[in-house]
Amino acid sequence: MLGAIIGDIVGAPYEFNNYRRTDFELFSRRSRVTDDSIMTLATARAFMDTWETLGYSRGEAVIDETLLTLLEKKAVAAYQDLGRRYPDCGFGQRFNHWIFQEDPGPYDSYGNGGAMRVSPVAWLANTEEEVIRLSRTVTGVSHNHPEGLKGAEATALAIFLARKGVAKAAIKKRIRRDYYPLDFTLADIRDTYAFNETAQETVPQAMEAFLEAGSFEETLRLGVSVGGDSDTLTAIAASIAEACYGIPGSLREKALTYLDEDLRSIYDRWQTFMRDR
Repeated sequence: MLGAIIGDIVGAPYEFNNYRRTDFELFSRRSRVTDDSIMTLATARAFMDTWETLGYSRGEAVIDETLLTLLEKKAVAAYQDLGRRYPDCGFGQRFNHWIFQEDPGPYDSYGNGGAMRVSPVAWLANTEEEVIRLSRTVTGVSHNHPEGLKGAEATALAIFLARKGVAKAAIKKRIRRDYYPLDFTLADIRDTYAFNETAQETVPQAMEAFLEAGSFEETLRLGVSVGGDSDTLTAIAASIAEACYGIPGSLREKALTYLDEDLRSIYDRWQTFMRDR
């Protein structure tokens, strides 16, 4: 999930000040973690809390209704807890309201918030069926509109396929068949693409940035260069690129310095959890 966090940090300075070129400093004085990183870490925490409560190690869980029901509750708890602790990190108005509700329910959102936070699903799931079930569970607690669910599911599946070594051409073919037409290039849209927080107008653009790039770093640069909701778009693109290319050590080390003690503890816990077979 660190790919999503790096994409968020790198894209954050350009969210409301788009830069439609690739010759920029990856980490600047305006770089920071925003809601994309915080909610991604919350998703990871929800999984770890669920597995721990049921007494599962990372590799032995049975993805049944008991687990999914508990996961839903743990996801709400994690999103609300971290959201309340970081209220000024860039949440949208409706999600910010959801965070502070006593008994929150899904609000038919088709925003890109589900896709930005879903990457831990793809690293935990063992099958495509598990990707879909886990993605729908953690996304649907808030973003239960069909487009919101689709955006997160498509992102998680692309990461999963890349993680399994599936070629880019095959990933694109699968996404085109089941989710989005991907009938444009970045050059086609770069001059006109505008800020958009919907899943259906962020996830395809992020996927195209990944598909056109030849490395993790190039994915970051192309993601920012598209414009729009730069931190979220680049977080989604880089979450897929991580599974395809890995993350250069220098970028990994630099990004982790942006996490405060509490966020770093969740990240470190996830690293340990993922090694637990």
